[in-house]
Formats: sequence, structure tokens, C-alpha cells
Amino acid sequence: MKTVLLPFYDDEVSANTFALTMRIVRPMGAYLEGLFVLRRPPIAVDDMGDLNVFNFDQFNEECKRIANRSRLCFERCAAGQGLAIEAVSASQSVATGWREIEGIEGQVLGGHGRLFDLIVVGRNMGRGWLNWREMVESALFESGKPVLLAPEKACTSCGEHVLIAWNSSTETARTISFAMPLLRRARVVTIATVKGWGVAGPTGEELATYLRRSGVPANARIVDPNGRTPGATILDECAQSGADLLLKGAYTQSRLRQMIFGGATRHILAQAKLPVLLAN
Repeated sequence: MKTVLLPFYDDEVSANTFALTMRIVRPMGAYLEGLFVLRRPPIAVDDMGDLNVFNFDQFNEECKRIANRSRLCFERCAAGQGLAIEAVSASQSVATGWREIEGIEGQVLGGHGRLFDLIVVGRNMGRGWLNWREMVESALFESGKPVLLAPEKACTSCGEHVLIAWNSSTETARTISFAMPLLRRARVVTIATVKGWGVAGPTGEELATYLRRSGVPANARIVDPNGRTPGATILDECAQSGADLLLKGAYTQSRLRQMIFGGATRHILAQAKLPVLLAN
């Protein structure tokens, strides 16, 4: 993971997410780019079909003010890590950069994110005027890259004890492949398989054997849900084991089905208190 993209805003959640992301970026000598999306002014039509009068100049000026505040906040976070913003990074050491792109957050993230190894989205960053769930899903489905969902509050560690929610799915296998640089650096890797959940495929023990051959300190266990949903069972297991990073394939069931009936991915997106790495 040599290039990481971080949507960034002028709030505490973004600052906490920056600090978390640096726990991944620094050991790998990676490049971290902060991204601010300059929103296009909304166009509204009233009930009579007439175009509502809108102060486009005022909207654009406010957006630019927020962008400037966000950049200054990003620069402070970088300076706190002993880093300066660079226009382009071709070095092998950790570096940061800043980018502003006009458009819609989800579309920009899905497109620009294709140039990065990892996209990090903070839960509730840009509070009040951004839909972080839409940003996560756009990044997952449009960029083809893994997404790290960061919790609102600061984390003391990330990636020392990794828990893999193994359901034998293609999505989870892809997540593991993306995460191999992190897994090889982990102190403990726990593979948790929830009884009665998943698709036909390799067992957790077989996955552990595969990972150990790749130098990952993996062990497997089967978890009894005891009446809990798979998502709740996984998060309980994370809390009880002391995991500081959860790996999960996104939407093994269709996204529409999960929206209607619920599912492990939606539960984890809504309730996780630790960083979650997802891929589709």
C-alpha cells in the first residue's frame, strides 16, 4: 500500500482519521493525499416547474472557504507528523499531498480513488452536510479499491491485532489479498467464522494455513452466534478479543437485499467502533 486517499474536511473526525491513517502510511513509506471535493451548486425547481433563484456566487465562495479551512487543518495535521505537503511524491519515504476536485463527493471518490491502493473514509466526517455511507459505497463499487472506514474517535492502535470475519466468500478473499501488507505486519491475526453464516468454500482453518505460509501469524476459531446476528456476533468478537482492525468482504448478499432485510455489512457500517477494512 504505497498510495492512500483521504477525503478531508475541517473537523475533528478528519483530524482523528488523519492520525489513524498515518499508522498505516508511515511504516510503509507511503504517500497520503488529502482530498476536498468542491461541490457544484444545487439546481432546484419549484412545484410550478420554475427554476428557483440561487446565489451561485455565494455558494461557491462558501465552498472555497470550507476548502481553505480544510487544507489548513490538513497542513496542521501533516506538520504534527513532521511532514510538509508536496505537489508530487516520487520518493520511497512517507509524504503527503493535497487535491481539490470539483464534483459530487461519491463520484469523485469513486473515480479519483482508482489511482490509489487504499481509500480511507471517516465515520461522520464533514458532519451535517455529507453522507459518509454513500461515500463508502461509492468508493467500494466505483474505484475497485479497498476502503478503510475509520471511527469518529481517535485510535491508539490499528493493525496490531487483526480480526478477519471469514465467510468463505469471494469478497472476503479479495479483502484479504488487498490487506496482505497489513496482515504481515500484524502481531496477531484471528480468523473468526460464525456458525451458520457464509457460503460454500474453504474453512477458517484452511485460510489460517494459507496465511501462515505467507508469513502471517494467523489462528482460526468458530464462533457460536447464540441468537445474535452475524454482524453483532463479529463486533462482539472484536471487542472481546481486543482486535484493533476488522477485515470483511463487503456485501456478500446484494446491497439491495441488505437495505431491505439487513445484513452483516450494513450492521457493521452502522455500529463498528474500530477501523474496518472492506472490499467488494
